[in-house]
Amino acid sequence: MKLVRYGQPGKEKPGLIDADGKLRDLSGVIADVTPEHLSDKALAKLAKLKADKLPLVKGKKRFGPPVSRTGKFIAIGLNYADHAAESNMPIPKEPIVFMKSTTCIQGPDDDVMLPKGSKKTDWEVELGIVIGTRARYVSQKDAFNHVAGYCTVNDVSEREYQLERGGTWDKGKGCDTFGPIGPWLVTRDEVPNPQNLSMWLDVNGVRMQNGSTKTMIFGVAKLVSYVSQFMTLEPGDIITTGTPPGVGMGIKKDGKPSPIFLKRGDVMKLGIEGLGEQTQKVVAFKA
Repeated sequence: MKLVRYGQPGKEKPGLIDADGKLRDLSGVIADVTPEHLSDKALAKLAKLKADKLPLVKGKKRFGPPVSRTGKFIAIGLNYADHAAESNMPIPKEPIVFMKSTTCIQGPDDDVMLPKGSKKTDWEVELGIVIGTRARYVSQKDAFNHVAGYCTVNDVSEREYQLERGGTWDKGKGCDTFGPIGPWLVTRDEVPNPQNLSMWLDVNGVRMQNGSTKTMIFGVAKLVSYVSQFMTLEPGDIITTGTPPGVGMGIKKDGKPSPIFLKRGDVMKLGIEGLGEQTQKVVAFKA
């Protein structure tokens, strides 16, 4: 099942994508896609609906983030060995955990705004895990039972703020518009192996990232279990799981660092196999 939220920011309605790829309205069944609708029991109830009997939504609609009221937006750093290498950083012995502000969350195709004075804004296509039921000190064996599903995330990052401004990556990760999520929340049953999904990202039509979740250092089960040792994961929380190589910061020319960063007018397009695509235009800072 592919759950969505569509409509203008703050006024999104719940929906689902039917077998023919058409948008169906769910607002006659639930008021919104909230944390309360992410448990196995609640999702099973929605899955029993006859999608072709739900109202068809015609015309092109804006998609919002597929889940409302996300309480925590947790991120994992350097979780692909080849990305760690391009960043000139050692492969971590344990997952690197940081936070993205929930105020950076937006729809998958909304504009990305450069922070005030930013010179080093970068891209990162990532697999997002959506938590379905509370997870606290869970084992790897039990971890998937707490996952509602998966989504595409662009972990937009300001590298100067992240790495050059004196501690914690959070500074460069939670700027406004730095968390495009969606278009869909694809339920766990439709992604039998989240460790074998191709993923890619283009900037202005040029392929920059081309990877697969099979090269993740720490997989989905490990990450859910690991993070749950340090904080209670609640329904609606999202863990974005790291990026493959090809970020702007890591670009080399003739073997020497030659980073490329985003500028006004650039267009990012990205996607993950089975989880949908995003497109964002980069715009200048606006107060």
